[in-house]
Amino acid sequence: MDIEVRIRGLMMDPSTNMPIVMLKDVGSDSVIPIWVGIFEANAIAIEIEKVATPRPMTHDLTRNLIRHLNGRLERVVITEIKDETFHAVLWLRQANESVMIDARPSDALALALRADCPIFVAEQVMQSAKLNTTGPSDGPTADQLRGWLEGLNDEDLGRYKM
Repeated sequence: MDIEVRIRGLMMDPSTNMPIVMLKDVGSDSVIPIWVGIFEANAIAIEIEKVATPRPMTHDLTRNLIRHLNGRLERVVITEIKDETFHAVLWLRQANESVMIDARPSDALALALRADCPIFVAEQVMQSAKLNTTGPSDGPTADQLRGWLEGLNDEDLGRYKM
């Protein structure tokens, strides 16, 4: 079963200076962090903040291609964690055909924001990420990070500033 989530915040990990996208379960208080690259975080932040760019960014181009080919992005799903790396898929529909395409979670999230489609996390990923909240291997321990994440307030999570 997949759990619907929303992007709750975009912030910097204080110990590694890597961006983190915080995904919150719409039906509970569960939150999972996903570490992303700086360029991917920027693509997400641009859409969250509705910053106009002079030319289409890569995710804008992808959304436009899907639309002009009479398709639509129905949903994105964070499907698994393998070797401490999250994996995602895009669910596209064109006419009566549904297609699943492998994607990096950061790209899937940036595209979902642009296509205004729902974001889901597989239940086993949500459970695993909640229990094993770890960053890159040289980062803080799971307990340290869990304590830091639990101590965040709305002001910390609500600004989306990088």
